[in-house]
Amino acid sequence: MTSSTAVAEEVGRPQVLTHLDALESEAVHIIREVAGEFENPVILFSGGKDSIVMLHLALKAFAPAPLPFTLLHVDTGHNFPEVLRHRDRTVAEHGLRLHVASVQAYIDQGLLRERPDGTRNPLQTVPLVDTIRDQRFDAVFGGGRRDEEKARAKERVFSLRDAFSQWDPRRQRPELWNLYNGRHAPGEHVRVFPISNWTELDVWQYIAREGIELPEIYFAHRREVFLRDGMWLTAGGWGGPRDDELVHTRLVRYRTVGDMSCTGAVDSDAASLDAVIAETATSRITERGATRADDKMSEAAMEDRKREGYF
Repeated sequence: MTSSTAVAEEVGRPQVLTHLDALESEAVHIIREVAGEFENPVILFSGGKDSIVMLHLALKAFAPAPLPFTLLHVDTGHNFPEVLRHRDRTVAEHGLRLHVASVQAYIDQGLLRERPDGTRNPLQTVPLVDTIRDQRFDAVFGGGRRDEEKARAKERVFSLRDAFSQWDPRRQRPELWNLYNGRHAPGEHVRVFPISNWTELDVWQYIAREGIELPEIYFAHRREVFLRDGMWLTAGGWGGPRDDELVHTRLVRYRTVGDMSCTGAVDSDAASLDAVIAETATSRITERGATRADDKMSEAAMEDRKREGYF
C-alpha cells in the first residue's frame, strides 16, 4: 500500500470520540451557547475540583481569546486555606476578574446570624442572590453534577430562576436534541451546569488527561481531624471540636470541598491521580453523600436550599 493510499484511507475514516471527548464537546458547546445568548454571565469559582474543571473548559472554549466572563466566589470565611490559595493562584495566572462575596461581611453588618451548629454553608444564599442582583448577572455557571445529589439530578442544564433567585421544578424546560432555552424575564436569571452529565469518575479522568492542577487536599495527607456525626471534620476556629470530641492525626483526603464546618475528609492513602481514580471507581457512595453534613440536615435539605436560591 502506498503512503498516499494510506493517507486517503485515514482521511476517510470516521473519528471515534472517547467518552471524555464527548463530555468535553458538550460542555464547550453549552459554554459558547451562553456567551451567544446572554449579556452578562458569571462563573462560580471556589477553587474546588468541579469549578476548576469548569473554568478549564471555559478557557478552552475561547482560546486563544481571553475569557469573556467574570468569576464569582461566595466566601464563607470558613473555607480551606489551601483551596483559597489555589483560587488566587489560578486567577492571577490567567489574568481573570474575580468578585468575592463575603459571608463574614454580612455577619459583621448584622445581615446574617451565625447558626448554632457553626456551619456557614447555608448562609451563602443571601450574599449569592444579592450579588447576582446587584451585578445584574443574567447567567450563572455552576459546577453541579446530576450524580452528586438527588435534587441536583432534577435540574436541567439551563435552570431558570425567578426574580427572587428561587427555583421551581415545575418551570423546568425540555432540552431535546441539546437545544437550550435561555429566555428569561427582566430580573430573572438562568443557572447553567456545563458538567451536569459528568460523574465524579469522569471529572477525575479528565483532570488526569488534561494535566489540571488541584489543591493538595484532594490527595492523601496527614491532618488533624475529629469525628462528628460519622465524619472526620477539620479542627479550626469555626466551632470544632467540642470538649468531648478528640482530635486525631489521620491520613485523609477530601472528595469534595466546601465549608470546613460541614465537609468531611475520608480515610485514604490515594496520593496520586491514578490512585484517586482507582479509589473513586470502587466507591459506592457519592462524594456529597459521604462527606457533606449540610446535605444530611433533612431528607430534602438540598432541594429546600435550591428553592431559596442556593446552588
